[in-house]
Amino acid sequence: MNAAIATAPRKGADRPPVVRYDAVRKLYGDFVAIDGVSVQVHKGEVMCLIGPSGSGKSTLLRCTNALEIVDGGRVLIDGEPLPKSESELRKVRRRMGMVFQNFELFPHMTALQNVAEGPATVLGMAPAEARERAMALLQKVGLADKAASFPSKLSGGQQQRVAIARALAMEPEVMLFDEPTSALDPETIGEVLTVMQRLADEGMTMIVVTHEMAFARRVADWVVVFDHGKVVEEGPPAQIFDHPRAERTRDFLSHLGWHG
Repeated sequence: MNAAIATAPRKGADRPPVVRYDAVRKLYGDFVAIDGVSVQVHKGEVMCLIGPSGSGKSTLLRCTNALEIVDGGRVLIDGEPLPKSESELRKVRRRMGMVFQNFELFPHMTALQNVAEGPATVLGMAPAEARERAMALLQKVGLADKAASFPSKLSGGQQQRVAIARALAMEPEVMLFDEPTSALDPETIGEVLTVMQRLADEGMTMIVVTHEMAFARRVADWVVVFDHGKVVEEGPPAQIFDHPRAERTRDFLSHLGWHG
């Protein structure tokens, strides 16, 4: 069983990685948030980052599009290091959609306006075309009937689905999710995870920081376990959740009550 897991081909591994972290380090004063992390994600792959809070997962995600600037190593997108200039960084960020913990919707805009804003202002799309794209994406996340609603009238789960639609409106190559369900009530978590699973099924490249172990076990193609800024273990979900090799992985999962 373990040998089969170890030799199973990784999804997309026959092509160069879309995102590669090469010995990435991130410091906050004397605190080492990320300590020499080297991992990669391939086209069409869902990579979940798991581990205790404060272990560096979200920091690494934010380094992907230079919301945090690395202090050592490199982040490469399609083989090219992240550029230094802000104008070039903006171009790279357009290729990545990011969904945060706390939605970050514009409160004075309707759901439709929130989704249409990026294509209209950043991509220069005609307003009518931007609205048409926005409506199609609201339909995709199951919220076409909420197009005229303001965020204050939406549940947390609905707001997060609007945020996903907004990110998708920019037609990203990669979607970054930073604990997208952590601020949600239990009854709304499932509706967001369902949308994310649909994206995965459609072949979207995704990097997901999550504490939802059942989602990671079911949807991820590759799982990376973090602790104290380092990668403890990485591999397919069957290895990580059913046959973890590192004692720290076993300890982390057992504390969550995970029994496979």
